[in-house]
Amino acid sequence: MAGSLTSCNDYLDINETPNDVKVENVTPDLIFPGAVAQSYRIQGTDMMEFGNLMMNSWAGDVYHYGGLYSNEFSLSAVNSQFYDGIWNDIYRNVNNFVVIENYPNADHKQDKYVAMSKIMKAYYMQYIVDLYGDAPYSEAFKGQLNMAPKYDNDSDVYKSLISTLDDAVAIINLNNSSALAPGTKDIVFAGDMAKWRAFAYTVKLRYLIRMSKVTGDLAVYRDAQLAALSAASGMGTGLITTDVVENPGYGASTNDKMNPFFRTYYYDSAGNEVTNHIVVTSSEHIAIALNGNNLNNTTPQYQKFNGVKDPRRFRLFTSVTYNTEDQVKGVRQGATSGQPGAPTDNQEVSKLGDGIVLGSSTGSLLAVGSARSGVLMSLAEGKLLLAEASLKYPSLFTGGQTAFNAAITGSGVWLGVPAANTTAYLTAIATRPGLGWVGTDAQKMEAIMTQKWLALTNISPTEMYIEYNRTELPYNPVAVNAVKTRRPYRLVYPTSEYATNSANVPNIGSDVVFAKNQYTPFWNQN
Repeated sequence: MAGSLTSCNDYLDINETPNDVKVENVTPDLIFPGAVAQSYRIQGTDMMEFGNLMMNSWAGDVYHYGGLYSNEFSLSAVNSQFYDGIWNDIYRNVNNFVVIENYPNADHKQDKYVAMSKIMKAYYMQYIVDLYGDAPYSEAFKGQLNMAPKYDNDSDVYKSLISTLDDAVAIINLNNSSALAPGTKDIVFAGDMAKWRAFAYTVKLRYLIRMSKVTGDLAVYRDAQLAALSAASGMGTGLITTDVVENPGYGASTNDKMNPFFRTYYYDSAGNEVTNHIVVTSSEHIAIALNGNNLNNTTPQYQKFNGVKDPRRFRLFTSVTYNTEDQVKGVRQGATSGQPGAPTDNQEVSKLGDGIVLGSSTGSLLAVGSARSGVLMSLAEGKLLLAEASLKYPSLFTGGQTAFNAAITGSGVWLGVPAANTTAYLTAIATRPGLGWVGTDAQKMEAIMTQKWLALTNISPTEMYIEYNRTELPYNPVAVNAVKTRRPYRLVYPTSEYATNSANVPNIGSDVVFAKNQYTPFWNQN
């Protein structure tokens, strides 16, 4: 696996010392695989934990360990150190895609690498805006030429990145026969540029759906872009049709070569169970949803699940026998042993399930799981974006119910759920407003977000948390020991920014991130 070319000390600079190979002599085919793999690493580790905890899908094994996730549950220390690795690592790795964009290309030999890098830059930079708002962009990635870049308005960054996606598609559409074929150096689509175009269209739809609540000039801009995307993608038929995954050659030979999600949350290369696999459990909240509310929780938001057992449940989390029934046994976030939500009558709780890393394989958990591809964007997410677009913009996108059902099917396939079980589940939810495609548009929207929550749990949960902040769906209770009534709308800029770019970084404190204000990402201020 190629390593990152960026400095560990400065995400805006290129690592170039007198003893290193000059960066301009390192060609895109050498940079791209490592850039993608290193970028996914933050998704499979910090963003996996952050999203699952913020969406109340994970809790901790409080029967055997104390003090687990105290900051995430209490929300008392959402500060400049709170998941600061997300900002630092995304910027550090996006820099590599910018290097490829800027690589000398007068002969257009690098066109395909440039297009792929533009798409990946737009894909990851969206998370910076969605989690932080205003951010360095127009003056970023210039290394020694500008070590203190200004902060751009987040809406301007969004527009620029949407244009970047359009530029990538335009390059792909040129179909330059003299461009170098990426082949296996493309660890996402093996050089299939039609799939890259579909991915670009889907990422662009994600941008525009995120802007669904904007008004004024931004709404005019959004609508024009939606119309253009509809025309280019065939009303959505040209979006992704498979899971978008990366795999640089993962395997169990060493820790560094393992899929980072598996290595962080399951086992190391020697087969030793890692700490996270021991302490991470299902939350009570998601257990209620997956078990069909089998314990008859009377909270109104859980009633739509009554009697509908999700076929993905024992693929996402392990099965535990409790009250003579095999079920997902979760822990209420913030509860300690003996408190409501963590009863002492059964100390066995559901841990991360094998389906996440095995899929439909029946091979060795270590061998298969360590080699499992990392999900950049699941087919389920792409189909649910299309379902929402069809619901909100029916003159531009069609096939909402078909896309909705395909999302659930795709989620089941990735987790290794037998097709018959998924079909039975689709039949069971067909009459359940808020869970299946039935009822009013508002109820269908709730169903889209509920199914997105379930489908992205343990796959891409930070994406779901951003969607929750946009829609306030689905129901997402805070931990019992939380000092706030909801989780933050954004994160605080990291300490590294206040230390190295103090003249430009907005002075954001914990007091402003729990309410909508001028610091909230622009698409969520209404």
